[in-house]
Amino acid sequence: MEPIFEAIVPTELDVVGDARKFQVRRVFCVARNYAAHAREMGQDPAREPPFFFTKPADAVFPVADDGSSVWPYPLASRDVHHEFELVVALGSGGIDLDLEQARCCVWAYAPGLDMTRRDLQAEAKKAGRPWDVAKAFDASAPVGPLTPVAACGWLDRGSIALEVDGEVRQRGDLADMIWSIPEVIATLSGLFELKAGDLIFTGTPEGVGPVVAGNRLAGRIDGLPPMRLTIGPRDGRA
Repeated sequence: MEPIFEAIVPTELDVVGDARKFQVRRVFCVARNYAAHAREMGQDPAREPPFFFTKPADAVFPVADDGSSVWPYPLASRDVHHEFELVVALGSGGIDLDLEQARCCVWAYAPGLDMTRRDLQAEAKKAGRPWDVAKAFDASAPVGPLTPVAACGWLDRGSIALEVDGEVRQRGDLADMIWSIPEVIATLSGLFELKAGDLIFTGTPEGVGPVVAGNRLAGRIDGLPPMRLTIGPRDGRA
């Protein structure tokens, strides 16, 4: 049977040391998972149950490992912020997973950016509206190549930092997460059926801030290759 439209090609990510591609199924993000970042956003960092938002799979923007990627500054905003994060890629999933089962789902890690139209987010918060326009826009999820757990081991501590034009903007430690990776996955599995191909952005440390055209971003997480990209012109225009 002929489709009405051409088949939609899934978003794919490179895998370090592997010619195969990782096909992205869904993208989940946990909010305010570092206490210092929660405080800088004016929130109480108390260890309450985590909450989540999502991005479309085609919002993932694959970042080349050679630093050549130019990220397209989005429409409708003049205040876009970087939020550098560890991204977890699942190789299996399930429903109502316990912590050990959740841990076993992790297949790979990558550095990633939860890019945020902060001005639109502020408007949404003030009006009590969802965050979709602030978080789920085109190319809002830059992600570097994946490094399999088999190659880098389990990441639950180590430096995470982002530089903008050579200046450190964000710095923290993976051990500073309020909710551990297994806890995040287990909680998510009580809300959604998780499957292979899912990505989970695990939260950002303090120091989030604006980017402008021409900025060069360099993110580093202990145990993973660095992530580098350049911010393109606003609204795709010079």
